[in-house]
Amino acid sequence: MVNKNIIKVRKKLDKLDNKLLDIIKKRLKLVDVVLRNKKFKKEIVDNKRISVILKNINRKSKNKKIDPKITNKIWKSMIKAFIDYEFRNFNKK
Repeated sequence: MVNKNIIKVRKKLDKLDNKLLDIIKKRLKLVDVVLRNKKFKKEIVDNKRISVILKNINRKSKNKKIDPKITNKIWKSMIKAFIDYEFRNFNKK
């Protein structure tokens, strides 16, 4: 049987996940705006920008006392997911 405290915490995690989904939806709308302004597929991957983003996330994670290995993996995964999305939707804009 699952501990009642674990159930309470999991409900809080579920609520937090719903908020994250709302944030991802907002981010996706902004990515759509950026995508509409790209003329060529080669503009989709901007390695310089990706590097800056990851450095900033690393620094901010440390400042907020969050394990930077976690945030680095999350952001790399998110960046890859949005790049894949842009490639899938480039010709649909």
